[in-house]
Amino acid sequence: MTEAVATVRDLARRSQAAAGANDREAWLGLFTPDAIVQDPVGPSPLDPAGAGHRGAAAIAVFYDTVIAQVDSLRFEIERSYLCGDEVADVGSIHMSLPGGQTAVVRGVFTYRGDGNGRLSALRAYWEFGSLEFTDAR
Repeated sequence: MTEAVATVRDLARRSQAAAGANDREAWLGLFTPDAIVQDPVGPSPLDPAGAGHRGAAAIAVFYDTVIAQVDSLRFEIERSYLCGDEVADVGSIHMSLPGGQTAVVRGVFTYRGDGNGRLSALRAYWEFGSLEFTDAR
């Protein structure tokens, strides 16, 4: 009996869970060697050129310089639309930051699968200037 390949929605949930658990290896292991991460899409302080982070090494640097710097994060998905090998999640990411601040990112988070149980793209549509910060102290 062959094991069913995970849907891209399953892969998205694994990505979100691995990021929330600060599980670097699990998160990186979800991506194909030539995958791209654009978070957010377009130029931002996280990606001044707006070209995204392509390939295993660049995605690892993104993880280390962005995700790993957050004390904790939690995804709250309000709606999810699965279409073939892509899924679009509408919702927010709630983050606890060093120093007691919290931040919320509201947006649309899209994932594309390769059809073989790996992610070939993660694209996050959110406006950098719309981050909502609070001081939890």
